[in-house]
Amino acid sequence: MKKSILVVDDTRSMRKMVAAVLEGAGYDVAEAEDGMEALELAKTRVFDLVVTDHNMPRMDGVTLVRELRALPDYDPVALLVLSTEASPELKQRGRDAGATGWMAKPFNPDRMLEIVGTFI
Repeated sequence: MKKSILVVDDTRSMRKMVAAVLEGAGYDVAEAEDGMEALELAKTRVFDLVVTDHNMPRMDGVTLVRELRALPDYDPVALLVLSTEASPELKQRGRDAGATGWMAKPFNPDRMLEIVGTFI
């Protein structure tokens, strides 16, 4: 069975690029436009991994990570933040919320697949 990944980004082009890389590697990919939509999807289905942007309307990535960690089914799931922001303070907030890792935009597709592969 294919591993499933939820890709969350308010920028459609970025969301589609990440999804294309992951689908090309054989993953089953679902997409959400922001943290609120992602949280609703996550309540109906457990994904094997979540890749989320940080800066989004309605709910940012760190808040999404915190909300997902509050769901019992998401305790073991890897939650990765993909963002243009990479300040040590923000990364620490992400870790404190329960993020498994942090990747910088623009992303290298091979490196992304390497990182994803270590978690699922």
